[in-house]
Amino acid sequence: MKFLIGYINKIFLATILMVATFSVLPASAACGKIVIADMNWASATFMAHMDKMILESGLGCEVELVPGDTMPTGTSMAEKGEPDVAPELWVNALKEALDKSVSEGRLEYAGRSLLEGGEEGFWVPRYMVDKNPELATISGIKRNAKLFPNPEDKSQGLLMGCPAGWNCQITTGNLYNAFDLEEAGFVLGDPGSSAGLDGSLAKAYERGEPWFGYYWAPTAFLGKFDMVKVDFEVSHDKEEWDKCTTILDCPAPKPNAWSLSEVFTVTTTELKGKSPEAYAYLANRGFKNDFMNKFLKWMDDNQATGEEAAEHFLKNNEDIWSKWVSAKVATNIKAAL
Repeated sequence: MKFLIGYINKIFLATILMVATFSVLPASAACGKIVIADMNWASATFMAHMDKMILESGLGCEVELVPGDTMPTGTSMAEKGEPDVAPELWVNALKEALDKSVSEGRLEYAGRSLLEGGEEGFWVPRYMVDKNPELATISGIKRNAKLFPNPEDKSQGLLMGCPAGWNCQITTGNLYNAFDLEEAGFVLGDPGSSAGLDGSLAKAYERGEPWFGYYWAPTAFLGKFDMVKVDFEVSHDKEEWDKCTTILDCPAPKPNAWSLSEVFTVTTTELKGKSPEAYAYLANRGFKNDFMNKFLKWMDDNQATGEEAAEHFLKNNEDIWSKWVSAKVATNIKAAL
């Protein structure tokens, strides 16, 4: 009997030790490594760094950030399943490829990172429209190319285009052709980068000078600067959009209008399988445009990096982010902060 009791005690002790061992294993043993695309605009880099902090401190994941951009990241995820997460992907121009990958079980639309969608278009400063109301329409813009002189050749008007690598570079080029803006006297400018586009708009606005170009919302600049979205005077044609407006070098684009852009957090299906709790967080996480406009203005005013913005957000907006995670994960995050 003593032998039997001793044997049972040994089994019980071994069981306790095994449970204790598993209880102190790092969460990353279950979560694994997650690669997140760090896109090169303010809201996206903020989300990437915020996701990194929450997944690392809250769930114990091992997170790597890699440089990203709309077209190359979306294409890489659709074709190669890399990276694991695109926190803020404007999917309109990639919808067909992404939908195919989702239907084939390779990618997931985890959730809407911008709950109300994004808004793209061509914009002009309100002070120009106040002086000349017809500048609120594309036909009025075409009649007044001389009001938007190209600094390199003032005999031409300038439409400031979209940075290279963004899906809007294709749509902007096709719409430039569709509305015959070259014939109207405009050249399509290349800002070179997101910073170049921002600098062009800020410089013109602060000096009260003319500006006509591509931009999107929510952004700090459209919260800071009073801009008017140009009415294209046509409705959105989805068939034309899918077959031509979003297709590189479409030979005969027709006038079209941007629809409200769908902005998703896109992940690989593999991530959903290997770390369901991480996926659940990404599916729950999303921002309203009004909050994002104000937060991006704070980032701009403080010249905050994505990492600084993420830390500021987590320290000051627990009422928002705590709803995206479990109470235990929230406790871990607060302890890390």
